[in-house]
Amino acid sequence: MAVGILGGVFDPPHVGHVALARAALAELGLDELLVLVVADPGHKTTTTSAETRLELARLAFEDVPEAVVEVDRHARTVDSLEERRPDDAYFILGADELASFESWKSPKRVLELVRVAVAMRPGVSRALLQGVRERLGAGDRIVEFEMAPVAISSSDIRARVVRDEPVADDVPNAVAEAIARLGLYTSAE
Repeated sequence: MAVGILGGVFDPPHVGHVALARAALAELGLDELLVLVVADPGHKTTTTSAETRLELARLAFEDVPEAVVEVDRHARTVDSLEERRPDDAYFILGADELASFESWKSPKRVLELVRVAVAMRPGVSRALLQGVRERLGAGDRIVEFEMAPVAISSSDIRARVVRDEPVADDVPNAVAEAIARLGLYTSAE
């Protein structure tokens, strides 16, 4: 059974995350998608609790039947993968994230534990992908798939909520409703 792993902070999850998940499922022939909400990320700060982000992620991916959403208590991907030891798995990244992959904790070990599947988007250089592949000696452990670009970020959504601007087009409806109901992101970070 082919499994995809999509990890992130999801503060909040948006339509780009869901599009990435759907593209990976379709393009990689995945049977299941494990969405990991990183409780305490080592690389960025969060504005909401892990429990809130878990709730938002479950709402965001509720229409993706292959998705299982869980909290990940590990700050670093390699530590989570070492504990889980997934079989026949892809760790899913956007092409923009690949640019920093070499700075992750133990990127070569990540590649030993899983294949990394990179969603290529217009404007991202294939030379970047090739350079990372060569520097890490990744060979076929880094694969690519295509997806249509989705120009949105969680930080943009948070800023728009602070300005009292609508976000319903950028997050799944249930997420927009939860943001309003819980009063999330209403003050500047």
